[in-house]
Amino acid sequence: MQTLTIIIADDHPLFRGALSQAVKGIAEELVIIEAGDFEVARLAAEKTPDVDLMLLDLAMPGVSGFSGLMSLRAEFPSLPIVIVSASDDGATIRRALELGASGFISKSSGLDDIRAGIQAVLDGDIWVPKGDFTAPEEDPGLAELIDRLKTLTPQQSRVLSMLGEGLLNKQIAYELGVSEATIKAHVSAILLKLNVDSRTQAVIKLSKINMALVA
Repeated sequence: MQTLTIIIADDHPLFRGALSQAVKGIAEELVIIEAGDFEVARLAAEKTPDVDLMLLDLAMPGVSGFSGLMSLRAEFPSLPIVIVSASDDGATIRRALELGASGFISKSSGLDDIRAGIQAVLDGDIWVPKGDFTAPEEDPGLAELIDRLKTLTPQQSRVLSMLGEGLLNKQIAYELGVSEATIKAHVSAILLKLNVDSRTQAVIKLSKINMALVA
């Protein structure tokens, strides 16, 4: 019998428990890995190559909004990631899908809907709340920015996320276990890909993607 492995990444223990309850009826052999912050979630994906699905909250310690999704999507391209968020407006759902999410589940959903969404993604489908989220991004500038963000490498996505958290090059180098010169090279590449002149402008660009999560 095939074992189903799911990573539940959310900083609220009670909601992780609710998601665990929702997935328990999906498979007889089930392994659930819980993560309370982004780095634990990323390491879980790295150490568990046969993981079948990740449920990811957008508001996680150690990451800024969509940058976590972008980083994971770049580093683990074959891992289906379902966003589970209280920010469930159309713009947020659309951007999550454009940035590579396999589905979107609102935190206001009942257990049956959560279970249905997870099963749909495991079956290879895309799951979103009821409504039409297939329309392209209405703001041409944001659409171009999303395309540029997709060109970042996994490490560049992580560096950009850390820039968004306000970390200095020296701090980022320490966290990633590389030299400061390596981080400077990553920052230069990020600025080139995002067509900006400074790290401050890069962070502003990232914040535009995350604006829908502020409400």
